[in-house]
Amino acid sequence: MRSLPETDPGSPDHSSPARYLLWLLRHQWRSSVAGASLGVVWMLSQALMPAAIGRAIGEGILARDGSALLLWAAVLTGLGVTQAVTGVTRHRFAVFNWLSAAYRTVQVVTRQSTRLGATLPKRTSAGEVVSIGLSDVAHLGEAMDIVARGTGAVVAIVVVAGILLSTSPQLGLIVLVGVPLILLAAAPLLRPYRDREAAHREMVGELSGHATDLVAGLRVLRGIGGEPLFSGRYRAESQRVRVAGVAAARAETRMNGAEVLLPGLLIALVTWVGARFAADGTIGVGELVAFYGYAVFLIVPLKTLGEAAGKVTKGLVAAGRVKALLDVEPELPQAGTRRPAAPAELTDIASGLVVRPGRVTAVAAADPRDAQAIADRLGRYEEGEVDFGGVPLQAVADLRRRVLVAVNEDRLFSGPLAETLTPPSAPDDGGAALRAAIRAACVEDVVDSTGLDAHVAEAGREFSGGQQQRLRLARALVADPEVLVLVEPTSAVDAHTEARIAGRLGPARAGRTTLVCTTSPLVLDRADHVVFVQDGRVVAEGTHRHLLDTEPRYAGVVTRGETSDTDTATEGARR
Repeated sequence: MRSLPETDPGSPDHSSPARYLLWLLRHQWRSSVAGASLGVVWMLSQALMPAAIGRAIGEGILARDGSALLLWAAVLTGLGVTQAVTGVTRHRFAVFNWLSAAYRTVQVVTRQSTRLGATLPKRTSAGEVVSIGLSDVAHLGEAMDIVARGTGAVVAIVVVAGILLSTSPQLGLIVLVGVPLILLAAAPLLRPYRDREAAHREMVGELSGHATDLVAGLRVLRGIGGEPLFSGRYRAESQRVRVAGVAAARAETRMNGAEVLLPGLLIALVTWVGARFAADGTIGVGELVAFYGYAVFLIVPLKTLGEAAGKVTKGLVAAGRVKALLDVEPELPQAGTRRPAAPAELTDIASGLVVRPGRVTAVAAADPRDAQAIADRLGRYEEGEVDFGGVPLQAVADLRRRVLVAVNEDRLFSGPLAETLTPPSAPDDGGAALRAAIRAACVEDVVDSTGLDAHVAEAGREFSGGQQQRLRLARALVADPEVLVLVEPTSAVDAHTEARIAGRLGPARAGRTTLVCTTSPLVLDRADHVVFVQDGRVVAEGTHRHLLDTEPRYAGVVTRGETSDTDTATEGARR
């Protein structure tokens, strides 16, 4: 058997939920065929046991033929061994199919999430993606798992019906007619179950998204005293999910009841008719025992068919949610192929901003939303006319590696601190770049107190807001992109730490292009070039000191009456 997981899941067919399930089957057809073949042998070895028992009774015990009894006992033993071996091997393939479908879906969802980038949080909640990765993949795996047993169940029913037809046409017809009737009787239960399961899964995804948002904003909620209000809303929504779950469970229990009741009625009918034939002398005692064994055996394949219907229904619901995610297209696809010659200027034509290479440029905006909009356009997170060394930004190859936009909403990932701070694009220099970035971001105190091997919890919640901000800045510096855009990178730190960061940022980014969107006088004073933006347009530029003296609007935005305090902090950092 092949190892998991697959490295390249390929492009899935997500035109419909059923086609996605078929796509999964096609990509694991070898293991599916092997599992189905073993399932057939496994189920047939059980189906033939009543025949062997009946022949042993009729030809061995009743006829007092010891050799015939030994022969059929040996046949029964062989069937038992075959059942055991094929059952174990079938289960291994079933587990492989389960894991293969689940992990292939995880790969597809992860690849789509990466492809969507900034589009993902705008179109889909985090809870929806988490719900797909946690529960929907399990339902898809179960849909693939049931293929082996379901195939064996169908073949076993056909074989048993054939045996009954050859022995007693009446009993064979009862089975041949009864099985389709059972399926038709159970069919009306599938649609309500699927609809309620789909509604429940959708509500679970929404609830997971709200829970994620609440956890992320817990500190803010505590600060404003909003915990009771939002906990009450979450409790009410949770109760709605519970009601939807109970409704889905009721529909499922009706299906489970039908799985037992309807086959039971068919088995009772086969047993009763067989007993009447035995009493009339139409069939012998051995054949009666065999018929009873067939009737008891039919419970397994018929129940398996009902189980398959339920699992396939859940699989279709889960595939529908995966399809909805795969249907989302990036708002701004990254498909550029051109490479601007270095060093290259980055020009935002809408605002008139020109970011010159090899310098630290600061953007101070009267409205912070204008600075954020510029950063989004320069990183191509929003549509805009941007020129990068004579090449339109949408035509630039490897844009995400060339231009990195770091904002305060970025998250720290769980894991060892060193891995959290070292992105894949970081240079392999034995940790020199990481140490330099830690110093430039003034986060040595955090690293010294925890160690680089310390485990970071989800979103770095064990760190304060200022510590998280400095760790994010260190991570951005380690990446060492050609162009680094920082949006308010020091808004959560004290003035003395901010002054040290401002003094170390330029040397840390020597030879690279850096744009800092900020209104902090400490950072602006250490920038090589400062641009003042008002109403979305560049209205003045120069050094921080020059703009303070010549542009009253700039002075009003960046000082706010704090000139003496910031000058003192700046002079202290320089000393």
